[in-house]
Amino acid sequence: MPAHVLQEEEFSSAPTTTTVSTLTSRVTRNGDAVMEKNSLNHEDLAGDRGMMDDIFDETYREKEGPKPPLRYVWRNIILMSLLHLGGIFALVLIPYAKILTLAWAVLCFMVAALSITAGAHRLWSHRSYKATLPLRIVLTIANSMAFQNDIYEWVRDHRVHHKFSETDADPHNAMRGFFFSHIGWLLVRKHPDVIEKGQKLDLSDIKADKVVMFQRRYYKPSVVLMCFVLPTVVPWYFWEESLIISFFISAILRYVLGLNATWLVNSAAHMFGNRPYDQYINPRENPLVSLGALGEGFHNYHHTFPYDYSTSEFGWRFNLTTAFIDFMCFLGLASDRKKVSKEVILARKMRTGDGSHKSG
Repeated sequence: MPAHVLQEEEFSSAPTTTTVSTLTSRVTRNGDAVMEKNSLNHEDLAGDRGMMDDIFDETYREKEGPKPPLRYVWRNIILMSLLHLGGIFALVLIPYAKILTLAWAVLCFMVAALSITAGAHRLWSHRSYKATLPLRIVLTIANSMAFQNDIYEWVRDHRVHHKFSETDADPHNAMRGFFFSHIGWLLVRKHPDVIEKGQKLDLSDIKADKVVMFQRRYYKPSVVLMCFVLPTVVPWYFWEESLIISFFISAILRYVLGLNATWLVNSAAHMFGNRPYDQYINPRENPLVSLGALGEGFHNYHHTFPYDYSTSEFGWRFNLTTAFIDFMCFLGLASDRKKVSKEVILARKMRTGDGSHKSG
């Protein structure tokens, strides 16, 4: 099918927001599937961001023949089991915890979550906005509290996920089931295609960020300090909470909840919900996931328009991360937010959506 390209770039009155309205109609093939899709002119927008490795690679084909056998990582299996048992034990301790301790645990959860959503995801993985050095430093420190791999590794895996979504090269391929895409992918060795494609990504923009590379160099001690020591010591020292309650609620339970909130984006948001923007891809719109993951559950939109800083067309609705980025722009700590125009969004809904947008 010939491509019909209408190119136009709009700049809104807000100096730190770029609205893109470039539309392309084309045929996309993934394996045996042939589907008509509409998308932004990725090359134009990718040039503005300096990367395009989060755009789905339509040329990828899964290798024929039997799949490689599963190789269990028993260290991870044991550690994840003990971690979740600790989280369950922490639930028993909640009635005995002081209010300040519970509030501190919630604060740590929010800080760690924003370091993933606003930092590792929207800033570094997709370059959907720009951040000043002070904001990048704060997000990096908080990222060690989240303990979901260092930023460099997180970005590499996430870009591979977008570029080869729902294929053997996707680290948490949802076609392998809910458990695998949620936590199972961390309990087994990566598929060879994940490793191969990850090594071929252009991560020069991440390597050039001295803040990210500094964190990578000192990641292990920073995790011990930020994920476990600091959350535990603060309640114990400042309001005389017991060390056991401080550790299991502020560190362990908070960490377990943060992990599962992120994992639900990989699992539930790829399986449950509607697909108003592109019915031909697996990711869905899941408001419940958005609540727990601070706005990351609008996943059909996000995989359709991965460069939109809001990951949604609805602004702050169920999207605390977007509100945070907007506030950072208000403070002058962030700028150049990428946003897809309403005209392009509507055109995409009409062409490839499942029609659910008509019912609100």
